[in-house]
Amino acid sequence: MMMAGGTLDLAAQLGRAERRRKTRAFALTVPLLAFLLVFFLVPLASLLVRAVENPEVADVLPRTGQALSDWDRNSPPPAEAYAAVLADLSAIEETAQAGVLARRLNSEVAGARSLVMGTYRALQSEELKGENLGPDAAKALLIEQDARWEELPYWQAIAKNSSRWTPDYLLTAVDLKRTPQGDIVQVGEGEAAFSDILGRTFQMSAVVTFFCLLLAYPLAFWLSTLSERKANVMLILVLLPFWTSVLVRIAAWIVLLQNNGLVNRFFMWLGVTDTPIPLLFNRVGVIIAMVHILLPFAILPLYSVMKSVPPNYLRAAISLGSAPFAAFVRVYLPQTYPGVAAGGLLVFITSIGYYVTPALLGGPSDQMLSYYVAQYTNVEVNWGMACALGGVLLTTTLILYAVYRKVSKSELSLG
Repeated sequence: MMMAGGTLDLAAQLGRAERRRKTRAFALTVPLLAFLLVFFLVPLASLLVRAVENPEVADVLPRTGQALSDWDRNSPPPAEAYAAVLADLSAIEETAQAGVLARRLNSEVAGARSLVMGTYRALQSEELKGENLGPDAAKALLIEQDARWEELPYWQAIAKNSSRWTPDYLLTAVDLKRTPQGDIVQVGEGEAAFSDILGRTFQMSAVVTFFCLLLAYPLAFWLSTLSERKANVMLILVLLPFWTSVLVRIAAWIVLLQNNGLVNRFFMWLGVTDTPIPLLFNRVGVIIAMVHILLPFAILPLYSVMKSVPPNYLRAAISLGSAPFAAFVRVYLPQTYPGVAAGGLLVFITSIGYYVTPALLGGPSDQMLSYYVAQYTNVEVNWGMACALGGVLLTTTLILYAVYRKVSKSELSLG
């Protein structure tokens, strides 16, 4: 009995020790979890929420939205909506609120900015006396102030955006739109832009990824054949660009690639060309600079995988009668596929979000999707559209990562 009791006490002590160990381990991960929550998950969630949030009209014109809730959007709006507009515009306390409303409606219908701001200023200067007016009198007063209040598109824009949540930004990001009746249709040929921009982003990223892998593979292979001391020295040179500002590197490429730069002067000295080759402010210059900046992201995963491949495999294949090139292709190359996939994915995902390099070295037709995210953020001040485009980039990144995980698992299962 004493032995049984001692065994139970020992088991209880071991259980408590295990629980304490798990508690300490969890306590050590709490700072990391808090960091990820505050600086990663919360911003991403805010971005996704803002991409579908449409507060401008709903906050400033709540009575008007309610008056238009049962409107069919084809017949003239009810007279009650005119009275609601007068009441809502009269209740605006700050001009900035009216400006936000006008800018949002103007993105739907040209001319809405001047219509809203003109009516708001008339109310503020008491040119309009809209207090205690009935619906018909309010309608007549608004139309007298600006005849455009009788036009249907402005009311359709208000009714369409009266809901606080909308898919419009996300639809616009993929060249779709909602009609005033709520149907989702393709935008016209003259309006479609983002599908071409997204395709251009993928195309340029794919080209950059291809050249990075093309340059990184032989370099990583050479590094893997060096002694540890020499490899460490060369890796420092590979990592050197990480310690240099991106702007400094871009400025250096501007000096090198301009018409009178070192690259063109070298080509002309060799006799390759008699006139300078346009290498700046076009796609060629953007790709050259991006390959230079992103090359270490391809070298490091490849080097890590190649270093783990036993060199005697290749020697054994050659000793068994295989040609060196055939042995490399059939024996060595398949073992480096994980490094190729990891390096390619890392470079591609980083490329699709690039902004500074195309903005400084590229022309108007060389800008990627991130440029328009910055444009909507800093110039248009359209946070919803900027977040929708950011959501497209985020979704693309997640899809690529999911494909990579699936492919890598398939390779492991086949192996």
